[in-house]
Amino acid sequence: MKDRDGTDHDGATAVTTRLQVQGMDCAGCALKVENALTRMPGVRTVDVSVARGSVTVRHDQAERSEMASRISALGYTVADEEKAEADRTRTGEDHAGHSHVHAQPDAGTRWWQTGKARLTIASGLALAVAFAVGKSAPGAERWAFLLAMLVGLVPIARRALSAAVAGTPFSIEMLMTIAAVGAVLIGATEEAATVVLLFLIGELLEGVAASRARASIQNLTKLVPKTARLEKGDGQVREVEAGALAVGDLIQVRPGDRVPADGVVVSGDSSVDEAPVTGESIPVRKERDDTVFAGTVNGDGLIRVRVKAAAADNTIARVVKLVEEAQESKAPTERFIDRFSRYYTPGVVVVAALVALVPPLLFGGDWSGWIYKGLAILLIGCPCALVISTPAAIAASLAAGARRGLLLKGGAVLEKIGRVTAVALDKTGTLTSGKPQVTDIIGFGRSEDEVLRFAAALESGSSHPLAAAILSKATERQMTIPPASEASAIGGKGVRATVEGMKVFLGSPKAAAELAAVTDAQRGRIAALNDEGKTVSLLVLDDKLAGALAMRDEPRPDAERGLELLSDAGIRTVMLTGDNRRTADAIGNSLGIEVEAELLPEDKQRIVTELQKQGFVVAKVGDGINDAPALAAADVGIAMGGGTDVALETADAAVLHGRVSDIAAMIDLSKRTMTNIRQNIAVALGLKALFLVTTVAGITGLWPAILADTGATVLVTLNALRLLKPRGEAP
Repeated sequence: MKDRDGTDHDGATAVTTRLQVQGMDCAGCALKVENALTRMPGVRTVDVSVARGSVTVRHDQAERSEMASRISALGYTVADEEKAEADRTRTGEDHAGHSHVHAQPDAGTRWWQTGKARLTIASGLALAVAFAVGKSAPGAERWAFLLAMLVGLVPIARRALSAAVAGTPFSIEMLMTIAAVGAVLIGATEEAATVVLLFLIGELLEGVAASRARASIQNLTKLVPKTARLEKGDGQVREVEAGALAVGDLIQVRPGDRVPADGVVVSGDSSVDEAPVTGESIPVRKERDDTVFAGTVNGDGLIRVRVKAAAADNTIARVVKLVEEAQESKAPTERFIDRFSRYYTPGVVVVAALVALVPPLLFGGDWSGWIYKGLAILLIGCPCALVISTPAAIAASLAAGARRGLLLKGGAVLEKIGRVTAVALDKTGTLTSGKPQVTDIIGFGRSEDEVLRFAAALESGSSHPLAAAILSKATERQMTIPPASEASAIGGKGVRATVEGMKVFLGSPKAAAELAAVTDAQRGRIAALNDEGKTVSLLVLDDKLAGALAMRDEPRPDAERGLELLSDAGIRTVMLTGDNRRTADAIGNSLGIEVEAELLPEDKQRIVTELQKQGFVVAKVGDGINDAPALAAADVGIAMGGGTDVALETADAAVLHGRVSDIAAMIDLSKRTMTNIRQNIAVALGLKALFLVTTVAGITGLWPAILADTGATVLVTLNALRLLKPRGEAP
């Protein structure tokens, strides 16, 4: 049990301290911080959140300054306590951490203002100066490159030493330090300086990507307006901060305004665009006792809403929380080179040391000759070719994918997407185009063209999605639309006007039945259209039913083929949608995909998690904010082209052209890439093993060792470039 001051009561008093940390960009960062703090006396548990940029420590009165010092020694920056408190106050977070909206420590900091950027720029400038010195004064070239290398290597080596002392001896920083020092020892100082710079650039790019991902999640909160119109007991209305609304408050939401809080309609009726939250493709009519969500957009009528959730617990805040939790619950996938270095780096150092020392000490060997061999082995062990082998294949795949509109965010995604066994797809904007289309025009005593022409006259000038569908159809048929006069909207029913001297009404079947007689046969046709998941509007001319128009958000042209490709690959597919059951089933049946309908964001995330528990490797495909939690929870999140920025940032990959068939193409690209990477690793390690044996045998020395590493680099690069060729095309 925890008090609001962060004190736990479990038989002994423990204090909870939360620190905001800049620069933690991956699971490896989290591991180093966790190891460093866990070794502190009195620390019980350490919870590191890369997504939130925070570290939460339960401890027995350990010093906060000591925690901050240990984290800083690893190369990260801890926000001062006053700033962190101000951030929490600004975002509405109390000391217990009950809010789900967290201030980011690096918010407002440009990438070039970070410590990583300054170090990278300094190292780059030093390397450029070294090249210039080498050209003008060859005798000083080695010393110039040595100084250039030290500019970047000293901070890296310091972090490597701190990590080693804190319990992570073979971090990637240690790997780079050993590689660079080894290169200097055998005279490859220029190479050492260049490798250090490339390492710093890679770390900088990783930090920029992580910061953007954090910012995109926090941008969700911008959907909720900052102010609300609060009704007081005396009937007066005044504008207040939306974050100050309490459960039970009564607010007014005007047409065109965003709803400032989750609540229940107490009076008024209006169409509300819920696409940001539920993915519903068509605005939903809201009446008394209906629920509305924060961030949705009120349409055509004033509604009064009773608040049922405070700002920290509204729908958008819950989506933020779900995204953050889903990101943190992913299995920590360390970068390949970091995993391999646990065994590879110490193994190489040990072998080099044994080769240099054992023969002279035990067998009277020549010290100079065996040290020379030891240095050659250390160079053979330099991970340059091995480090390049994987990024080369990844870079080629990313380029090949980009040409087809397939965006994949790094090697971890490439590795995992090829193992996908189930794909969960959103409906609106993913399997469908995301916009209603006129599918059927039926005339009751009138021609189809007449029905469409009068309907278009009524809808001229309207921006409603259904009106846009009717006008688009009229444009497609190159119709001349007659003018309408005395036009007016009837809330919740339809639109009426005078067109060509006739009274014309277009609206819901229920409203039309109040104006004109509807036969049983006509009702049957309308019901059949409804059963197909279509929205039906009836046209009445001078109190006589003239026709009907049916509209539906139709599947993308390649949706059926795309699902077939996934099925042929043995991958299970399921549709997850916030749309109503009838519409979802109609689309699902036409595409041959299993359906889960009427889902909120947390429902989609739950179903993804259930599939994972059943043993599936799950890819989630979506295009909206409502998909963000499920995208983050899935093993691989894929955003469809035209989707929201949040979906694109939260997802691991994106199909920019919006083709369903591209999902199968992305999985195929992943499988080919992983095969290529395995080939590259085999080449890099195979050549090293070969030259290790020949060096110990005295057949090869330093220069062949250098050529071995360079040759391996050339081979793996050429192999990776094969991925640039479209499949089936000769290289």
